[in-house]
Amino acid sequence: MRWVRRGLLLLAVVIIGAGIWGYWKVIGRPFSFNAMLNTQMLARVLDYPQELTSVGIMDGSPFDFHSGKLDPYSLDFQRREYDATEADEAQIRSWDKAALSPQERLSYDIVLWADDRALADREYPWLAANGQAYPVNQAFGIQKDLPNFLLSQHQMTNAKLAHNYVERLKAMAAILGYVDADVARQAKVGVVPPDFIVDDDIDQMKALISPKPQDNVLVTNLAAKSAHLSDLDAVTRTQLIVEATAVVRDSIYPAYGRLIARMQSLRKIATHDAGIWHVKGGDAYYADQLKFLTSTDMTPTEIHQYGLSEVARITAQMDLILKSVGQPDGTVGARMDALAKDPRFAFQNTEADRARMLARYTQLLDHVKTLLPQYFSFIPKQPLEVHRVPPFAEKGSAGAYYEPPSLGGGRPGVFFANLRNVGETPRWAMPTLAYHEGIPGHHLQIATAMSIPDLPYARRFNFLPAFGEGWALYAEHLASDMGLYKNDPYGDLGRLQAELFRAVRLVVDTGMHSQHWSREQAIDYMQSTTGMAQSDVTAEVERYVVWPGQACAYKIGMKTILGLREQAKAELGQKFNLKEFHAVVLENGAMPLWLLQKNVDAWIAQKEGLTAH
Repeated sequence: MRWVRRGLLLLAVVIIGAGIWGYWKVIGRPFSFNAMLNTQMLARVLDYPQELTSVGIMDGSPFDFHSGKLDPYSLDFQRREYDATEADEAQIRSWDKAALSPQERLSYDIVLWADDRALADREYPWLAANGQAYPVNQAFGIQKDLPNFLLSQHQMTNAKLAHNYVERLKAMAAILGYVDADVARQAKVGVVPPDFIVDDDIDQMKALISPKPQDNVLVTNLAAKSAHLSDLDAVTRTQLIVEATAVVRDSIYPAYGRLIARMQSLRKIATHDAGIWHVKGGDAYYADQLKFLTSTDMTPTEIHQYGLSEVARITAQMDLILKSVGQPDGTVGARMDALAKDPRFAFQNTEADRARMLARYTQLLDHVKTLLPQYFSFIPKQPLEVHRVPPFAEKGSAGAYYEPPSLGGGRPGVFFANLRNVGETPRWAMPTLAYHEGIPGHHLQIATAMSIPDLPYARRFNFLPAFGEGWALYAEHLASDMGLYKNDPYGDLGRLQAELFRAVRLVVDTGMHSQHWSREQAIDYMQSTTGMAQSDVTAEVERYVVWPGQACAYKIGMKTILGLREQAKAELGQKFNLKEFHAVVLENGAMPLWLLQKNVDAWIAQKEGLTAH
């Protein structure tokens, strides 16, 4: 019955979509503005099988046409995407914005802004076919994301999905081949990752293909998840495992071997320059990325100076708390480094302690969830789980990251914790990390957006870095307002260290990409200022190298959201309601910060009984 219900829902969507499309072609106009945006998104997402799996409605159903395929990767596909975006923009602009409802006008501004930013990448033909500066990289590279996708997002709830998992394995080698050719194209125009990034890439790929094929995680994942499928007999399951092993041995391993060889050849010409400035046009690209990733007009110099001022402010706060717990001497960074190494706060690198760490994260999130009704008018129903980052990906991954739930609720949201060295994360740092990635951070924001009725899907599934990361950092601050660090000075130090870390990011990211800082200069500054573990700092700095500007989104986003809250409190006085403020921010979905400012201004004016213009 579940598949019948899903099938009927999908059939209704297809019929309605076909009807809208037919009406559009015959009459020349869609039924409504939202219908047009949904039709645009439907047309685009159909080209992305992995995105369809992430949505999670049709996988394994009789209507599943995609779960045996991977997303396309080619310059031709990229050009078609640009053309489609231009056409979408023309359709949006054909509407009279003044005649739209308030929510539709928000949609108009948000989608047009996002489309404009996507089209801006055409100015940089040296970018990879997937829009990245370096498609093979240790943090977000396709060579890492493909196996991660198969391990965490491709569900195996029936035999069809088990078969399609093997089909996706078969498609991997071809995609890796296209990436290999694209890396070669970039190298011809001088786009080569720094030598230390190349080294990380090679090490990561070697780790993935080091086990015997039958022991590779891509095969053992199939074996584990297919073990209890009621519609998959033992003989067929064994055949699938044998087939997967052969694909890994004969196609995937050789494809990775060729990509490793490519990176080894690039290693000979790679420089040690960390910043994107070393690429022709890199300075303009970086400034453009900051405009998108922070959704502000702040320049690299302005962001750098703001980061330095925030470092000074937060460091002074931490100094006071450190003195209160009997740590008066030395720099804040040195004292925090000593606290991080204090055995009182350390887990051990044993499997038992790794399990205890995951259990502690779950306990923290379960507790904060009980407090949410006091601060939020809407609580999303999608569950949240805590998982370990896959061991092969631990080295190049950040300390934690979040993966959203499926639309249908069949796959929960997941907070992934990196357990490569549990000594990197002292106990007092764990609460803030959980609140950022889970509740009230990413999971609450993203699951809320997915649950908003009567909004086009382009807004329900939109993730804008300054909004999303800004909210997650604001959530860390909100945790303090909720009393979660009461009588816990060490936990509060963890919160402030995390905020200091984001302020340092502003300095380091602009330092490398605009002021020609070296990797070592960035690592030394971050480690000495924050007292974070050297290995953690190194992974962070190298992450900023491969995604210029993204590290600036967090603090600029938090600055805006917190500033808007204080503005509303000052202007509304007794009329201010925190739950209402959170509803204004979250229950309209993600949006650029300049538009969030307008939205909050309108809410303040409404609360004051004035007419907003």
